Amino acid sequence: MNAPNDAAGPHEPVVALRRAGTALVVDLAPRAGGGLPEVLHWGADTGALTPELAEHLRTTSVPAVPHSAPDAPRGFTVLATEADAWAGTPALSGHRAGTATAPRLKLRDHRASSDDAADTLLLDLHDPGLGLAVRLRYRLDAWGVLRVAASAAADPAAPPGSDTAYDLAALRVLLPLPARAAEVVDLTGRWVRERSPQRRDMADGTVLRRALRGRPGHDSPLLAAAGTRGFGFRSGEVWAAHVAWSGDQEYLVERLPEGAGAHAAVLGGAEALRPGEIRLGPGDAYEGPEIVFAHSTGGLDGVSERLHAALRARPEHPAEPRPIVLNTWEAVYFDHDLDRLRALADRAAAVGVERFVLDDGWFQGRRNARAGLGDWTVDPDTWPRGLDPIIEHVQALGMDFGLWVEPEMVNLDSDLARTDPGRLLHPEGEPGRSWRHQYVLDIARPDTWRHIHDRLDALLRRYPVRYVKWDHNRDLYEAVHAPGGSAAAGADRVPGVHRQTRALYALLDSLRERHPHVEFESCSSGGARVDLGILERTERVWASDCNDPVERQGIQRWTGLLLPPELVGSHVGPPVAHTTHRRTETAFRLATSLFGHAGIEWDLTACSERDLAALTAWTALVREFRPLLHTGRTVRSDDTGPDAVLHGIVSPSGERALYCFAQLETAPAEQPGRTPLPGLDPERRYTLRYRTELGDPTRGAAGAPAWMRADAAAPVLTGAALARLGVPMPRLFPAQAVLVEAVAAE
Repeated sequence: MNAPNDAAGPHEPVVALRRAGTALVVDLAPRAGGGLPEVLHWGADTGALTPELAEHLRTTSVPAVPHSAPDAPRGFTVLATEADAWAGTPALSGHRAGTATAPRLKLRDHRASSDDAADTLLLDLHDPGLGLAVRLRYRLDAWGVLRVAASAAADPAAPPGSDTAYDLAALRVLLPLPARAAEVVDLTGRWVRERSPQRRDMADGTVLRRALRGRPGHDSPLLAAAGTRGFGFRSGEVWAAHVAWSGDQEYLVERLPEGAGAHAAVLGGAEALRPGEIRLGPGDAYEGPEIVFAHSTGGLDGVSERLHAALRARPEHPAEPRPIVLNTWEAVYFDHDLDRLRALADRAAAVGVERFVLDDGWFQGRRNARAGLGDWTVDPDTWPRGLDPIIEHVQALGMDFGLWVEPEMVNLDSDLARTDPGRLLHPEGEPGRSWRHQYVLDIARPDTWRHIHDRLDALLRRYPVRYVKWDHNRDLYEAVHAPGGSAAAGADRVPGVHRQTRALYALLDSLRERHPHVEFESCSSGGARVDLGILERTERVWASDCNDPVERQGIQRWTGLLLPPELVGSHVGPPVAHTTHRRTETAFRLATSLFGHAGIEWDLTACSERDLAALTAWTALVREFRPLLHTGRTVRSDDTGPDAVLHGIVSPSGERALYCFAQLETAPAEQPGRTPLPGLDPERRYTLRYRTELGDPTRGAAGAPAWMRADAAAPVLTGAALARLGVPMPRLFPAQAVLVEAVAAE
């Protein structure tokens, strides 16, 4: 924006945040009769906020007063409650021992500012009768991503006549949607089938997606998107929201028959709070997570482009080339034999791996999933000389070393649990249901937090570990925290998910500060903890435990709504997938795993020479293309049927792109026909190259379109022609793919 308040003067304080084609406009002195600021607009940039435009937005935000309605028109406020005649889900709810249930907050102060990084608006809201203040921070960054954080604080002195805490039930961030937002898309899933899209028409009522698993879950919405009718990856106007929080979450899309002021519906999110989880005594405060919003006039790819660019601009974003990983889990499981692991490392280095990660099975008593969690010391029987022999071998081969841990969990068969069973996160009495034979540690308990922290700190000081795969393999049921330790009576125990999540963040923050050279991965039985809260503290996520490339094509496609490829672990597995038992060709597995932070999850000592040669060619292709893959724009086509997908990466300069056309199942048509290649510079001319380093599923001239044949001249077309007309793709069998490179012609 040109100035924090560039509207119409001190008596008409309309504030506009404007960046990268996006705008948020807020009226600090609304005319609709409410006491709180109102959101006049969120979406496409309105242009410079002249006095005439400010007046227009204010006037047109005041709806008519229909029959059987409040006598004054209703606007949509920044914290909508019943005080604003809002009959939808309230932005703020809570009580004091069953009283003080109707908040009437007013604007107490505000501050708007602008710098090179962002436009910011801070709102201080207060209800003296309730004894509660709410602060809202809106921050619109240089890429048009809007981050909104809400916090609540109880007054240092309790309201007259009240000495009870305020039980905060919900503090939601909601933004309005226009009537043209006609459809809603979010994601669901399960273990090894994460990120499955679901679409519904916008209708009256509430679409409420709550994750009450103590983590976002395999069925996490990841991103809730509302858009114009038929919006897709490359078309339509879209409004989207993400909850940047690693515990319980809530996503909300809601439409009332009377609308939301002059708007039609609302979109937003929050931390999902358990009853009694946040109790604000005098002077206490609650900090809610950031809710991240993005708007696009270019479909879901436009939303992704904003989010990816904002993530890549973070100071903590990985700056070095993402090393090619080999993870040992599907190669050896719990069988940690030094000679076998050395042989695996030899093969890994020979094919071009750059990072060797020792997965589950290295620590005390760990022979299977039933024992050892919590005892983070090297097993003296399996590793009598410690981890030095395997680390020295790996480093001598030119690779760095990584290690798997699961610090938030414990087996009952462990020294930690035997020493103090009260360290578990559960109600008084029996520990409840196990999951993968494990229970949850109460890391919000200070002595448990310190114990885990110090064990991991000592491990990272002792060994030259460059990478930690941080796992979290279960949901949190009956997550009850004992503030006074194991002696706390049942009546004194409190809901624990919020405290557990904050303790996790503190644990990672401290370890990262002490060991800045170590990268961390968020794994959660696959992709059950993928969010921007955990990614403030990790360098990548594990999208799924499923390495079946047919499933991975969809999982990675939709994880890419939020995250750029370099933050998403993508590994090639063995011919028969561990999780689905589907057999696929090596070339298809390699092509699929190219589009992410590439790695291997395969026993290379059992590979044929042909497979090892293919892997060697693939790692060379990873090194060739990762500068493009890890900096470019993600593009996804809407022009294939459900049997196939086309996606790609276009360089920031538009000079180069790599596309993958993948056949997932049999097609109704004999030939795919021309397939558009989206995202290129429409004015430039591009030479197309069919890349066959991983193999040629067209089997030469018989199955290849004319332009793909070795004796054909490479096509040269403009980006506009490639996006509009495309080129013919080959007839492929299910679970096959081709790679097509586009390079700007001189």
